[in-house]
Amino acid sequence: MIPTATYRIQFRNGMTFDRAAALVPYLKRLGISHLYASPIFTATSGSTHGYDVTDANEIDPVLGGREGFDHMVRVLKAEGLGLILDIVPNHMAASLENPWWRDVVESGQDSRYARHFDIDWSRRLTLPFLGDTFETVLEAGDISVKADPKTGKPAFAYFETFYPLNPATYAGREQEVLGITDKAAIASLHDQQPYRLMSWRDAKRDLSYRRFFEITGLAGVRVEDAQVFDDTHRLILELVRNGAVDGLRVDHVDGLADPKAYLERLRREAGPDCYITVEKILGEGEHIAPDWPISGTTGYEFIAALSDALVDGNKLDGLRAAYETVVGAPVDMVGELLAAKLLMADNNFQGEVSTLLKLAMQIGETEEGPQSSEASVKSALRELLVSFPVYRTYGTETGLPPEGKHMLDKVLHDIRGGQHAPDEASLAFLARILRGEVTPASAEQAALFRTRFQQLTGPLMAKSVEDTLFFRQHMALALNEVGAEPLPRPFSLARFHEEMKTRLEKQPDALSGTSTHDTKRGEDARARLYVLTEAPQLWAEAVTRWRHINKASVQTLEDGPAPEPAVEWMLYQALAGVWPADLQASDAEGLKALEERFAAYVEKAIREAKHRTNWGDSNEAYEEAVLGYASQLLSPENSAFLQDFADTLKPIIRAGLVNSVTQTIIKLTAPGVPDIYQGSESLDLSLVDPDNRREPDFDLLQQRLPERKKPTSADEEDWQSGRLKQQVIATLLHLRQEAPSLFCAGDYVPLEAKGKRAGNILAFARADEDDALIVITPRLVFNALHPGLTAQDRWAETEIALPPNLANRRYRDLCTGKTIDPKERVAVNWVFADHPFALLVAQ
Repeated sequence: MIPTATYRIQFRNGMTFDRAAALVPYLKRLGISHLYASPIFTATSGSTHGYDVTDANEIDPVLGGREGFDHMVRVLKAEGLGLILDIVPNHMAASLENPWWRDVVESGQDSRYARHFDIDWSRRLTLPFLGDTFETVLEAGDISVKADPKTGKPAFAYFETFYPLNPATYAGREQEVLGITDKAAIASLHDQQPYRLMSWRDAKRDLSYRRFFEITGLAGVRVEDAQVFDDTHRLILELVRNGAVDGLRVDHVDGLADPKAYLERLRREAGPDCYITVEKILGEGEHIAPDWPISGTTGYEFIAALSDALVDGNKLDGLRAAYETVVGAPVDMVGELLAAKLLMADNNFQGEVSTLLKLAMQIGETEEGPQSSEASVKSALRELLVSFPVYRTYGTETGLPPEGKHMLDKVLHDIRGGQHAPDEASLAFLARILRGEVTPASAEQAALFRTRFQQLTGPLMAKSVEDTLFFRQHMALALNEVGAEPLPRPFSLARFHEEMKTRLEKQPDALSGTSTHDTKRGEDARARLYVLTEAPQLWAEAVTRWRHINKASVQTLEDGPAPEPAVEWMLYQALAGVWPADLQASDAEGLKALEERFAAYVEKAIREAKHRTNWGDSNEAYEEAVLGYASQLLSPENSAFLQDFADTLKPIIRAGLVNSVTQTIIKLTAPGVPDIYQGSESLDLSLVDPDNRREPDFDLLQQRLPERKKPTSADEEDWQSGRLKQQVIATLLHLRQEAPSLFCAGDYVPLEAKGKRAGNILAFARADEDDALIVITPRLVFNALHPGLTAQDRWAETEIALPPNLANRRYRDLCTGKTIDPKERVAVNWVFADHPFALLVAQ
């Protein structure tokens, strides 16, 4: 069953099954068809997200266990709602709380779970969880041999953690081993274990297992193995087959060895009616493979498409010029992207690159012809990794599919024509491995190389773009979003319409999200910041004033000013996005609450940038200076700045609220299944995680949603509080339930606006044989919202031409109930008389 709308709830941090069950009547009133749950299986103690699973076959007792889950399901079914689960096949927690991982640590290759995890068993299992090297920690007396308080068996005790000893290393002499205190004897005992304790700092260079991105606490799982699939999906499939679960969201599908084979197996086991989507970031022009048996992605590409509708592409160069003036130099985004990718390849993922290099050299030894040097192969491998424009290809044991070969050929062409073209023989050699053009003797190792290469390009791209470049370049923070194209591109309404038509063709049942637990900022913060592309001069002048007002807070350090001008620009723009619509410059309590959230964001932003500080090697002087500057911005004593900032923001906030409603209407009516992230049915001005994972005020949300009240926009407070947005959502979601085929399969028809305000209108229709909906929304309204103008004056002399299949029909305004007969064209000022958008349902 395809949902009509989903509602994502983040379990943990106080959200339990019982509390979610209590929200079900509200979700039904809102018009939701399926609750969409974050991971619910047992995870590490204190987990805030659930992606660090320790037992895939147990529902987490912290959330209410199986009993609480079953109760929630009964409540959902009683109200006619379904359930979608977020599952994590790619990895599990590399934690001793995970019984499978613990068994592997204790027994090594003899463990029945030794092949469940993606571990290189040509050497000892590395455990990179010490604060320093094993030798240093041992010398400091921080490691000793003690009985594990839970099992009573000998273990290496490191503060509160007890690493079990292999039973063979103490069999028959348990008390003797427990009495060891000599450091040399402890080191010798350590050498006998199937694992090697090491510093967390060495993980990026020397790791014996595949990890999720850079997180050593998450170990890759080999779900490509049939037994591992069975063991990790037993409970998941039970819940699908017994009807408790209606859909599955597959986390990080690109991390799997063979995503297509996994999804085919999952589809066979889950059945044809299970709604399956995948977390997958699509590059520019990239589409989900048509032979994947899924409904589509979780919708990051939808966010990117929305920017075409709401960004003023004609003025973006003005904002870029203003930013470059502040920075003091032109910004080369191509060069910056390459630098970020090289940083990841050479530093953060150097161990994974070394593994690939080792495999390539081994293959070279068995292949005919002259062998390239290790240095030249490494150079070619490095260029290949950083040159991929998409997250990965989808080769299998036999080689690359046609589209993968085409992508590889394009990458090779670009590399050969680039400034850093490596040795041709080495590049051609690596290309043959990826294509599967090797001798039978090398086929198995070539398949392993291909898999490892494909599993690395995705994390390398994600960490380079989302978690480095987007925290370094700040011209327009609204464009620094998961799934966004990092390089400059055109923005236009025509592109938006083409994207929507493609979406209807390629994945009409994919999720359409605008906020998630992973987005860089809330949907309404993003909508507000789009406005800056309409007013680059106003923004540039404001930043100049604000920098002057706050110049005394800039500190001069040995490595330069702190914050530097680019970071100042970022701070002002991020603050503009998160500033509550009703916050007054004199509200000390409100400023304090905002400062606490903003400080956490600022620390993360400058560390992710990896310029002057980072997570692994923090620069305390720099961080203190930047955080001090950010704190001073929100100090009640900084009244001159705060009043100027609040006054400047007023028209930006107003235009942003219009963008928010337009964005919401598009999501609810364009091709795709709208996903409402918890709380974002009201205003979502959140920052990056953990700020976007805070629990919303569900009591207030329920109070604000009356029974089927039509949205009105007469009250400014309704806009600022998010009440109007919530009412629009409820109205349209109920329409989706009444006419599901219209939204599932109805044509997407772009409509052309003509006249005085044509450039400020986005219009389209959804139509099938029985139903039709005309959607007319405003865009780029910053310069159109002149005070004192009536709607009649503002939208005068602007019309929407209707094609023959929509013309000469009677329509009902969904919000006012009025009936209109527009003939062949719709006068915008007439349908915008009560509110600045129109939702016209054919009678």
